[in-house]
Amino acid sequence: MRQFLTLAPLLLAACSATDEASAPGDVTQSEVAALNDAATMLDADSVDGNALPSQQKEP
Repeated sequence: MRQFLTLAPLLLAACSATDEASAPGDVTQSEVAALNDAATMLDADSVDGNALPSQQKEP
């Protein structure tokens, strides 16, 4: 039991992030990079609206 009490703070310290956000709602630098990568991938897969054929309604 004593060993667990000694190791518990060390285990909790190991879980802390290295690039912490300064306030709730802020994102870390690694999260910014991941969001930018995702946005780049979505932009690369997007289709220009003018490239799509127009759909006409039948009367």
